[in-house]
Amino acid sequence: MKKKLISLLVTTAMAVTLFAGCGAKEETPAQDPAPAEEEAPAQEETPAEAETPAEEETPAEDTEASSDEGTANYDGVTLTMWSMWANTEPQGKVLQEAADAFSAQTGATINIEWKGRDVKTIIATALEANENVDIFEEDYQRIASTYSEYCLDVTEMAEAAGYGDIGFQCFVDQQKEWSGAFNSIAEQPQVGGIFYNKDIFDAAGVTTLPATWDEFLTACQAMVDAGFEPMALDDAYADFALAYHLSRHVGQEALGELSVNGGWGENEQIIKGAQELIDFVNAGYLESGAPGAYPESQNKIGLTEKVAMIVCANYVCAEVNNNTGSEINWGLMNYPAVEGGADSSNAYAGANSLAISKNCANPQAAFDFIMFLTTGEFDQKMADGASQIPADSRNTAPAIMDGTVETLLATKAPLKWNMGLTDNSDLGPQFKDVAIKLFEGGFASGEEFAAAMDALY
Repeated sequence: MKKKLISLLVTTAMAVTLFAGCGAKEETPAQDPAPAEEEAPAQEETPAEAETPAEEETPAEDTEASSDEGTANYDGVTLTMWSMWANTEPQGKVLQEAADAFSAQTGATINIEWKGRDVKTIIATALEANENVDIFEEDYQRIASTYSEYCLDVTEMAEAAGYGDIGFQCFVDQQKEWSGAFNSIAEQPQVGGIFYNKDIFDAAGVTTLPATWDEFLTACQAMVDAGFEPMALDDAYADFALAYHLSRHVGQEALGELSVNGGWGENEQIIKGAQELIDFVNAGYLESGAPGAYPESQNKIGLTEKVAMIVCANYVCAEVNNNTGSEINWGLMNYPAVEGGADSSNAYAGANSLAISKNCANPQAAFDFIMFLTTGEFDQKMADGASQIPADSRNTAPAIMDGTVETLLATKAPLKWNMGLTDNSDLGPQFKDVAIKLFEGGFASGEEFAAAMDALY
């Protein structure tokens, strides 16, 4: 066990190439609801067919090896960390436990300042003013896009620690694309797609996860025939659901360009995609109250156990279970491919992440603590306690997160929140209004939808 932790905590001369694999009420332990995600970053291949990394290496062994025996001596080192959690939240409790254990094993002192969600509004000023912040938690996109000049590039330390065998490569690659540096370690990954009740799929005889839109429609009809309602949808996520579908037709980049410049009615794929959603609504595949006022529709998944699916990010699972007192047998499928569309292999993915300030006097100690927290024992505790995706891909996702690790590992280029639809921040609210109108049955054709979008400019 000591040998494995030594490789984690002590920088070695051996460089390991970063792997090419991936990446509430009760204030969902995992994440903020939709509004936070819209502001933050941006989940797929059929998860049922992917082999879980956790099965390749027993998490319990990783846990012990990563966290039980620290060998680095950091006596006299003090690290100040700004946390986005409250010390009463599941994440905050695990964080404090990890800090205490790291201190006991290495001699370092970890001072945690519990800033809550206000971190995102105050961290930029603090970093610019050279305040005493060694480690902070924030969204990985904002770290890469907004704070990169104030953060340490951890590439070399990550290579020495073998991070390529631990984390999700998609987050590493995306950061490098945004800022040219790898400057944060994922603490709590997110992934989006279609979350579904496995029991309803079984009852409706849907034994294979649909990979294409036509297969998806066939599955929806099977659910209707069996007495179920296929899809929940709330107003908070109407633009997310619309954007996911349209991005499957034209790709994220093109959707972003349309958002900024207009020209919706000139794009045949947009018209086709909108028509598919209109037909979906007209076929009766939305639950009877959808789109509801958040979280009205999604709660019906738990309250009635007659609603099968929702397009969202992974935190919806904990939200529904917590809000309704249910224990839905959740699964995740990738959003289906469409005929003649763009690459359908990628998923929405984001992460609450940990970054090290360039002003940190002991960056190796800070990095070692981050790895101590995000791998092995404490990462597993974080995932289990908050019902979230583990940051260590070798760990086991809670049952409620089934399919999420596999989806992240399969994602090469993460989609951002709303897939470019809200790149035009001025028109974001109006886009959502049009999306809601579409799902309410307010458009007769894809052309009419496109005209409504163009009329906003």
